[in-house]
Amino acid sequence: MLKVSELSRGYGDFMAVNDVSFTITKGEIVGLLGHNGAGKTTILKVLSGCLEPNKGQITFNNADLSTDPKSVQKSLGYLPENLPLYPEMSVVDYLDYVANLKGLTNSLNRAEIGRVIKAADLGAKLLDPIATLSRGYRQRVGVAQAILGQPKLLILDEPTSGLDPIQTEHMRQLIRDIAKNATVILSTHIMQEVEAICDRVLILNRGFLVVDAQLDELRQSNNLLLTTAMPEDKAQSLLNIEGLDKIESIDKEVSQPVSIHRYRLTMTSADAVTPISAIVAKKVVANEGFELFGLQPEYHDLETLFREVSNIHVPPLDPNNKQSEWNVAV
Repeated sequence: MLKVSELSRGYGDFMAVNDVSFTITKGEIVGLLGHNGAGKTTILKVLSGCLEPNKGQITFNNADLSTDPKSVQKSLGYLPENLPLYPEMSVVDYLDYVANLKGLTNSLNRAEIGRVIKAADLGAKLLDPIATLSRGYRQRVGVAQAILGQPKLLILDEPTSGLDPIQTEHMRQLIRDIAKNATVILSTHIMQEVEAICDRVLILNRGFLVVDAQLDELRQSNNLLLTTAMPEDKAQSLLNIEGLDKIESIDKEVSQPVSIHRYRLTMTSADAVTPISAIVAKKVVANEGFELFGLQPEYHDLETLFREVSNIHVPPLDPNNKQSEWNVAV
């Protein structure tokens, strides 16, 4: 388990990360999001031990990064945004070099190199100099070196950058497989990436952690989308249903032999959406037999939420305030 407590890191007078706390358990894939300059890369560098924090504590499986860095880094795999590669080395020589740095020797070295070559699909480029590789293949070499030694904590900064759609899906599945026995935190600007593989998201705004929530929770809303032949004056009668707060007409399609109306139904709480949907379906059909064409929950779009969170005004750092005061209710 990775535990980050009251983490802060500045560069001179500029505070890149302000009093951030979160916990990630084994098996979780967590997406770290934020606009450019929000503090994502700084957090990843501090977690990897490449930067020291100004304040705060980081522990992984009860080992403290500040007092026992080697213990934590033994369990760590890290793909930085701009991985330094040795262009004159072949892919296999580079992986052998990294394996030795990680303390993998003899038969274990060879077995691990073989495993990551297969996992990252690098067999066709094994003997090629890194200088001749495309951006996508270089990224795959970077992921391969990160997963050498089967790390229990995997930190990935833009892991699918430069990959084509087929390679991207392969990489997503690889991350899912690794997460079965590891803790994974990844940073990306691609919202589809987060929605495809992450269980939970952390969103930063100007160095503050403003959202920490399960992805399923963020998607939920208090709304149902209803598509029916029921006209608006009849639809308003649905307001008699306890827990249904508002009915809004959002579209109308006039056609023969029947006009199609679309409504947004707002509940008093997200918990009421499922039970009320059953009642609405029965009432629409029972009310003069109006056709019911569609009834489904309305989900929040992660990209829209991200834009809203990124536009929130974050007050200047006050040492008497705690990070939780800036958390956004979602």
